[in-house]
Amino acid sequence: MGQTRPRLAKPTLDKDLEKLSSVEDAARQTSRGLAAPGAALLFIVLVAIFAASYVTGHPGAVVVIAASALAAYMAMNIGANDVTNNIGAAVGARAMTMAFGLALAAVFEIAGAVIAGGSVAGTIANNIMRAGVITDPNVMIWAMMAALLSAAVLINVATWLGAPISTTHSIVGSVMGAGIAAAGFSAINWATVGGITASWVLSPLLGATIAAGLLFLIKETIIYREDKIASARTWVPILIGLMAGAFAGYLSLVGLGQLITVSKLTATAITLITGLAVWRLVIPVIARQSRGLENRNQSLRKLFRIPLVFAAALMSFAHGANDVSNAIGPLAAIVAAAQRGGVSGSVGIPLWELVIGGLGISLGLLLYGPKLVRLVGAEITKLNPMRAYCVSSSTALTVIVASWVGLPVSSTHIAVGAVFGVGFFREWYTRHSRRRYEYMRVRAGKDPDVGQEHEHDENEVKRRFLVRRSHFLSIIAAWMITLPASAALSALVATVIFALFV
Repeated sequence: MGQTRPRLAKPTLDKDLEKLSSVEDAARQTSRGLAAPGAALLFIVLVAIFAASYVTGHPGAVVVIAASALAAYMAMNIGANDVTNNIGAAVGARAMTMAFGLALAAVFEIAGAVIAGGSVAGTIANNIMRAGVITDPNVMIWAMMAALLSAAVLINVATWLGAPISTTHSIVGSVMGAGIAAAGFSAINWATVGGITASWVLSPLLGATIAAGLLFLIKETIIYREDKIASARTWVPILIGLMAGAFAGYLSLVGLGQLITVSKLTATAITLITGLAVWRLVIPVIARQSRGLENRNQSLRKLFRIPLVFAAALMSFAHGANDVSNAIGPLAAIVAAAQRGGVSGSVGIPLWELVIGGLGISLGLLLYGPKLVRLVGAEITKLNPMRAYCVSSSTALTVIVASWVGLPVSSTHIAVGAVFGVGFFREWYTRHSRRRYEYMRVRAGKDPDVGQEHEHDENEVKRRFLVRRSHFLSIIAAWMITLPASAALSALVATVIFALFV
């Protein structure tokens, strides 16, 4: 027997190189983890510099700069937690990639905040606290500072835990808590708060109803028709035209209305003309896309990509217009109190404040949004492009109406409500729809394999749910505790701040 050759040890240089490579990998992972916080910190610093360029030389410049940095932090948290609703359905349905969805939402969020964000921001700044109760500008400034800080921290923690809470609940509760700490319960305009709270109950129900109605229309007119593709050629352009018209009418009233007076009659005309023009323009586009497609549901996914992109863009614009108020409303109140040396009952919203809010929301989405995008888009109920279109369109239309009347609704509530509406409607429709039953029965007569699938599907539907009840209950619980939790935290922070600075 020959002797076994001794195993040669690795040269010292190889060992050192392997150690160096491991250190480099660890450093790379660490730097990647620090990239997002570093970008967020850099944005806050740049916002402080940006605000300084506007307020240097004005009274209370230091306070305004600090408040602007805090509003930027709040805006990023809104983007990380809330904007996921805009693209979650589309990404969950695999109609667009995560990167494309994030970029689309970022651009339209900024546009919505800058063009149409002033109306709802005025509600947060002016209407939650009663005018004349708090007369000391220092008390108003520190109360709004406490509200911004408390809401931002609460949303930050919720995002870290993966909970899609309402950022609107957070800021409204925080403003209430700080106001109560400053001047007691009489400081709060309870009529306004009652109206806002009622909208939080009604808006998700409205979102769910509209989403279910749209899905019913699509199922009845396209999915359960003998020739799906021909039906889609007729109805998909109509759906796109409806969205485009609604967006144009909203933009003319809320956006263009800030520059010139636009009557409701003129806005209605703009809505009709834009809707008809877009409907006519996309007919050949959808016809070209549908050539050669098989007459099956899978083929409809391709045809619904365009309306789904439209819906996600519209939702992002509407969200930017509505939810920028959650960061900018308190900032506007602070700026007004600091620069005027008094507390006014009416606070304007300068353009530079809206720019901070829009950029912050978009950056927060890009840095921290993907985690909750997956939750909203994939884990509550299964979405395809048709269902995702219903969710996005319903959410956008509901938020548009709310922004039009200046009501700070929760886009999280509406979007998640729409997702639940689609899921629960599917459960009902699958069990009770006569059209679906006849469609499946006819197909079963033509194809034995389909018949077996139909029988299996009917038995499966009877014993399973299409909506995850655990997510439904946990999200409802999170909604219920957000406002009281934010109010309590803000009251505590404001009490400490008043003891130290006022």
